[in-house]
Amino acid sequence: MIEIQQLHKRFGDVTAVNGLSFTAPDAAITGLLGANGAGKTTTLGMITGLLAPDSGTVSIGRSTSNGRDRRSLIGALLDHQGLYPRLTARENIAYFGELQGLSGPALGRRVTELVSALGLEAFADRRAEGFSRGERLKVALGRALVHAPQHLVLDEPTSGLDVASVHSLRALLRRLRDEGRCVVFSSHVLDYVAALCDIVVIMAKGRLVARGSVEALCTQAGATTLEDAFMTLTSREA
Repeated sequence: MIEIQQLHKRFGDVTAVNGLSFTAPDAAITGLLGANGAGKTTTLGMITGLLAPDSGTVSIGRSTSNGRDRRSLIGALLDHQGLYPRLTARENIAYFGELQGLSGPALGRRVTELVSALGLEAFADRRAEGFSRGERLKVALGRALVHAPQHLVLDEPTSGLDVASVHSLRALLRRLRDEGRCVVFSSHVLDYVAALCDIVVIMAKGRLVARGSVEALCTQAGATTLEDAFMTLTSREA
């Protein structure tokens, strides 16, 4: 479970996150939904420990640590671009496994498992330079999952992906949820959020607008679709 309480973050004169609180439970997919500039990426940065909040707390499971303890509990996919181009897909995943304390036969088995689970066989031993966006995404997911974290955090994971890659990603996230993991991702694509999320957190101007299932949000807004609910609920923040 990921729980955040009263998070605040400013960058100079800009308030990016303003008193945000919500819980993302285990065995569920929680989506952060908001327009560009709503504070989604900043929130994920604070959850993963890449950014320090000005105030407020982030709890990952039972840990509130912002050090290695937190990083070991989370698999983060915040950037598809950060592969080492001279390493193969397999080597990129193995390297991040070593950073997480894996080694020897156990690391080799884990990398092999992920190559199979993510469908990397066709390019597992190619250097990452020249990979398509979909190939980079799959390898980045392998890096995030190599230490079998309980919590997975993704920032706009479908951006620029083709239909087949989006379909594969959706199936993977559902499988992780069904294994009992806590999955949190950000998006501004309403259809993707509606199709995938058990819980939707709507954000605007760094604040929580509403939280609940798609059905609950539609009921709250008196709407029949998530799009209409989103527009109704966020219009109150204008």
